[in-house]
Amino acid sequence: MSIHMHMRAVAESEIRDDHTWLAAFMWEAWENHPDEYAGGIAESIDKVWDSVNDLYAAAAVLDEGVDDSWELPIYGGRPVAHSADADPSNPPLGILEPPGVSQAAGFLARVSFDELWNAAGARIVRSGWDEAQAREEFLAHHEGLQEFYGRAATAGHAVVRAVWA
Repeated sequence: MSIHMHMRAVAESEIRDDHTWLAAFMWEAWENHPDEYAGGIAESIDKVWDSVNDLYAAAAVLDEGVDDSWELPIYGGRPVAHSADADPSNPPLGILEPPGVSQAAGFLARVSFDELWNAAGARIVRSGWDEAQAREEFLAHHEGLQEFYGRAATAGHAVVRAVWA
């Protein structure tokens, strides 16, 4: 089974705060994901996004003066509630507004992946995983998120998230 967290940068003025509309918008974005990914307006993480969040949580341990910005790249923002007539099979959705996107981009730009991995990598590596391969996978996710959030913040965009199963 394939499951993904899909993120899409979009101008806040183009977003309707309506679950049914956002689900249709994100489905279309998912259908166009290769082009949107190449254009830098989409990012996705398969199955391990919770572990990527755990990696970022290590920032709170590494720096006593750190704010809660580490929470933003994966789970930041607010959930979009289903309307009474929404299809219950629609994906969970969330919106991170432009100030949060900028804060997430700042966190990702200043955090050291190596320090995070040294602090949390051993807990993240699952049984049966090759540690070097896992490190490379998480580094790729981190670099992808750095680029994605950096572009979205520069454009002043919000980020919409959906989880597809």
